[in-house]
Amino acid sequence: MKLMWFHLMPYTELPDDFREKNPSVWVDIHSSLFDPRRAHHMYNDFMDELEYAAECGFDAVCVNEHHNNGYGLMPSPNLVASSLARRTTDTAICVLGNSLALYNPPTRVAEEFAMIDCISGGRLIAGFPVGSPMDTCYAYGQNPSMLRDRYHEAHDLVVKAWTEQDTFAFNGRYNQQRYVNIWPRPIQRPHPPIWIPGGGSVETWQWCAEMDYVYCYLSYYGYKAGQATMNGFWNEMAKLGKDRNPYRAGFLQFVGVAESRQQAMELYAEPAEYFYGRCLHIDPRFAGPPGYATEETQRRGIKGMVSQAADKAVDNSARDTQRYETKFQMLSREMDAIVDKGYVIVGSPDEVVEQLTEVATSLNVGHLMMLLQFGNMSKALAKYNTRMFAEKVIPRLKHVHSEWEDRWWPQPMAKAERAAPAAFSAVQAAAE
Repeated sequence: MKLMWFHLMPYTELPDDFREKNPSVWVDIHSSLFDPRRAHHMYNDFMDELEYAAECGFDAVCVNEHHNNGYGLMPSPNLVASSLARRTTDTAICVLGNSLALYNPPTRVAEEFAMIDCISGGRLIAGFPVGSPMDTCYAYGQNPSMLRDRYHEAHDLVVKAWTEQDTFAFNGRYNQQRYVNIWPRPIQRPHPPIWIPGGGSVETWQWCAEMDYVYCYLSYYGYKAGQATMNGFWNEMAKLGKDRNPYRAGFLQFVGVAESRQQAMELYAEPAEYFYGRCLHIDPRFAGPPGYATEETQRRGIKGMVSQAADKAVDNSARDTQRYETKFQMLSREMDAIVDKGYVIVGSPDEVVEQLTEVATSLNVGHLMMLLQFGNMSKALAKYNTRMFAEKVIPRLKHVHSEWEDRWWPQPMAKAERAAPAAFSAVQAAAE
């Protein structure tokens, strides 16, 4: 099994009364709450944490793309990934991902992903999300009814740009380019492995099966809530004649490890309550624009994580208070309930190993993405959580699903053929 370290890069200093005074953490969050000087330290702490995870031996470090929000400060994951490509050696770099429909032209994604693959020596995992409605429809102004068609056309253009050896013209509905001939080109052939982050769309499941891509369920609410979605995915794979290779799937899980369960509850309560109380404060107006969810997904009553978060939020305006009062009660924001419902797995190494083994087997997933930094967690605590997980959990989970082949993992250049990172300062060079 692959154990991966995922970072959302949340803004860590939203005020205590954020929920009471602000309608949403996404789209129209007020700029006065953002302090660039404090963000300077946040970004550097986040980068240190990602690099530390690579040093600790995680199979991959993961970044993603969001806009107009205090939930995730990564409008360009490629900037972060390019730095990680230079500052790490063997760890896979998973970008989940680039929201293809937002790029004009999409060949920008083909070029930048190829550049990261070259810098890293072939360690890139290329994630292609459709994108949340807040990012795609509200922050970037895309028509929700055309979003998926635009996404599929962009995907076709990117893949052809990676694989076609000769200069070609592309004449699509949304993209017309006379000369497509990207430089650089990716090391991995025919292209880096493609993973599709999703929230439960039936069409996404079917498309992953058709294209032989990995489906990644990025769950805010843990393995208990994620069981139904993953059951739906595997049922769909069975209908389409696909095997149950667990490496067809990935799953995101919040985790907090300590020497004991009591210590874990004490250490991780504040960052968990910060995340579920402030980072998921999403105004329902932004979560489900007409045309965003596909017809089949609506017929089956499937909702993504963002829609669920918005459904369970309280709209502080008088007009909708009664409407959302009941749904608000469904979302747990106190630590005891957060843990009881499986949003966050906390405990001693033995307890975490036991629960994550259940996650991997019951959901049948071979790629587990761990959120070991969440909410307003400090750098010191994030590194403690990372080290505890790496030293006392990973060795006991690696054997899970070992009977299956992971055909969706990067194939880098041989290590002896790759460039070694140079010294980053004259002082460091002199010390060596």
